[in-house]
Amino acid sequence: MSTDPPLVSFCIVNTNGGDLLAKCLDSIEAFTPTDVTYETLLLDNASDDGSPAHADGRRSLRLIQLDRRTGKAANDSRLLREARGEFCLLLNEDSELTDGAVAALLDALRGDPHAAAAGAQLFDDAGAAQPCAWRFTSVATALAGVFWLHRRFTVQSGGTETRRVDWAQSAALMVRREAANEIGNLDEDFFVYGDEVDFCKRLAIRCGHTLYVPSAKVFHREGLSHGASAKRRIVEFHRGRDLYMRKHHGAVQAAAVRVLVSITYLERAGAALLTRKHEPRRFLWHARAALFPARGDGLREAAASFNDRLDEFE
Repeated sequence: MSTDPPLVSFCIVNTNGGDLLAKCLDSIEAFTPTDVTYETLLLDNASDDGSPAHADGRRSLRLIQLDRRTGKAANDSRLLREARGEFCLLLNEDSELTDGAVAALLDALRGDPHAAAAGAQLFDDAGAAQPCAWRFTSVATALAGVFWLHRRFTVQSGGTETRRVDWAQSAALMVRREAANEIGNLDEDFFVYGDEVDFCKRLAIRCGHTLYVPSAKVFHREGLSHGASAKRRIVEFHRGRDLYMRKHHGAVQAAAVRVLVSITYLERAGAALLTRKHEPRRFLWHARAALFPARGDGLREAAASFNDRLDEFE
């Protein structure tokens, strides 16, 4: 077996991914070009559903099993430190490659030496394209939301041409490993959400910009669950944005964004009451979490509770 480093390291974090993890791993084996050497690093975030068993017998796969749950940014950073490939493709456990996606991302980065990262076009279960690249969060983007102009002025994905964007979603984001390592990988102060915005921002400052590659098509079978879990995700989502704003723009602009984003969700709650096309309650959850991101329990607290339960049995 060759000891030379592979060209690509597939980096996957799994938390109870179930059969979706199996589909992700299958797609790597099926759709990685035959002339591309690769390794797969699968970090299992203390799953309790048996999903790590999907790693058994896989080609060039190394399984890293955690006994306590940690944040997505910390887990992605560990994978980027341990990877050997020139390029690292960050994938969620619920991401599924399609034919040509890996080659398109590689071609985009090889063709633009000033690019540090390249994001794929994501699709939902029904095959509809999802917004997956955006302008960096700012007071301006928050104002666009208030005036219902978010998709026009903030979303940067769409179309058919590869182009420069501010940031792309890390559900399928290929990065130059040396560039990621140079900036210290992802900021582990982010638990989940906001981490890739900050990551692409720091890459742009130090190493290179991010590309959006629409010809790289990846299914992202995400979906916020209902009830308490949905509330936790919403809390963590707004925490991440607020941390990004305070880190890069300071307390005053962060406060302005909190107010503007809360107004945006209140507007949408009102529209939902009139049209009955959406559930107003979810928009109200967002409005509260946007204005008071430090309040409530998020995914960080859920992981801490899970770890505490494990400690009780030891």
